[in-house]
Amino acid sequence: MASADDAITGEIVRNALVVATEEASIVVVRASHSSFIQEGADACAALLDTDANLVALSTATSLMHAASLRCALPALLEDVALDAMRPGDVYALNDPYRGGIHANDILVFRPIFANSSAGDSARDQVVYFAGTLIHVADVGGVAAGGLAALATDTFVEGLLLPPVLLARDGQPDTDVLRIIARNSRTPDKVVGDVQALVAGVHAIARRVDDLHARFGVTDVDRVVRQDRVDSERRMRESFAALPAGRYESSFRIDTDGIDDRTYDVHVAVTLPGDGTIDIDLAGTSTQARGAINASVSQTLSGVVFACRCFADLDIPMNEGCFTPLTVHLPRGTLVNPEPPAACGGRLVTVAAVTEAVLAALAQAAPEHAVAASSLIQVFALRGVRDDGAAWLTLLYEFGGLGARAGADGADATGAFFLGGRSVIPQVEPVEAQYPFVVRSARLLPDSGGPGEWRGGLGVETVIELLADAQLTVRGDRMGALPPPGARGGEPGRPGSFSIERADGTVERLPARATGVSLAAGDRFVMRTSGGGGLGRVDDRDPDAIRTDVATGRVTVTGAGDDYGKAP
Repeated sequence: MASADDAITGEIVRNALVVATEEASIVVVRASHSSFIQEGADACAALLDTDANLVALSTATSLMHAASLRCALPALLEDVALDAMRPGDVYALNDPYRGGIHANDILVFRPIFANSSAGDSARDQVVYFAGTLIHVADVGGVAAGGLAALATDTFVEGLLLPPVLLARDGQPDTDVLRIIARNSRTPDKVVGDVQALVAGVHAIARRVDDLHARFGVTDVDRVVRQDRVDSERRMRESFAALPAGRYESSFRIDTDGIDDRTYDVHVAVTLPGDGTIDIDLAGTSTQARGAINASVSQTLSGVVFACRCFADLDIPMNEGCFTPLTVHLPRGTLVNPEPPAACGGRLVTVAAVTEAVLAALAQAAPEHAVAASSLIQVFALRGVRDDGAAWLTLLYEFGGLGARAGADGADATGAFFLGGRSVIPQVEPVEAQYPFVVRSARLLPDSGGPGEWRGGLGVETVIELLADAQLTVRGDRMGALPPPGARGGEPGRPGSFSIERADGTVERLPARATGVSLAAGDRFVMRTSGGGGLGRVDDRDPDAIRTDVATGRVTVTGAGDDYGKAP
């Protein structure tokens, strides 16, 4: 083909592969049986090659799984040889110590076959893998919905799966599905969620088969390889443009919910000036007894996200984005724990890693500085219906994003890669399925950290129970260490969990609690933290303060207390 034809073919194939992963993630969401997936789009899909290199990644749903499927595929390849796989085979795993995340995040892979040989009689070979993942309904463990807030090892977090067959030659393996169902409080929902994951990998496989039929295996492979080279080149150009040097930072975690102590994530970022970047997390605290440990795949996702914030935003997400990075994750620490350390609350550490890398790189590029953000605050409700059927749901809310150089933080958006308001479950569909009502949801005035640029606001949500239930909560950055400010900015206001009993009494809950009994008429009140402020409070524009008061983001009293200025 002529070069112009090559370029056109390249764009068609490149975009078609990305669309295939986007379509798969949407298929998983729409086919799932769990309300928090249906309404919150907590899903990811990817295409990978037989060396576990990332080819394309979905971004229409969750942004937090840049490395998840990429890091889990090698475990499958270790256990099952490529020549032992057959068309229509589907595999699943969820072990955090083999590339997984935690028990409830099941990853599913399907090999994609093609004949890349010249002879028509040659046997088809595995050329790619389709991958999908979601947080499924429930796989057992000590807490409903996978929210084992006070877990101290992986054995209480739920059923763990090494790479296992879900289907052979296109036929479902009912034994594995029966095992998963038997370990779940909601067997129908969890089986439906797993089947949704399978539907997603089939969607990717169909699209890749179509591309092979249209353009040929060789040309598709050529585009994939060139796309990776282009992404690597553009990542290197972005890093080479930053001032060379060694930049260090750290982020403190207030508790793991088990031991009364703090934890630190420390990072040293070295930019040699040649387009590579070295990220060393030596000095990070040893692994926790509580569930805040992050497996390698999750830590790497946080690192890559932070690095990409300082690179060209239009670079396609594939293996080329990883190649310039050298990441050191010391064993036995929060960022690379030894089994059987609990990993269910890994987002606490992943977000701390992201914050630390962002702060380190901001020393090289101050125009990209950002204060710390509130984290996702998660809770689970479960109970028994009048007919004896169990019900449970996992829900969450975000706090404020940290202020950025030149702009206030976004309200109620959460930390970076968590997806923003588009992934918050909608009220009406949830109320239609479960015995509770959301009485109110509002932004919290004065919750954003003061500064030249104000942190985003947190949220207050009030849920009233219509039937008895059990509540589990897991929060962070909402106690003694709320999201800190930067460069003279103040921290955001800390959030809280509380119960307003039907008799008028109020109970304050810790940031992590399990099995809290609620009766019909009780109200669960969740207040999320605001984001940190950036820059000195005295430097805030008086007009910005007046606008904040006029829009209700800051009260008159708050303006006086925080800024010492009447609106």
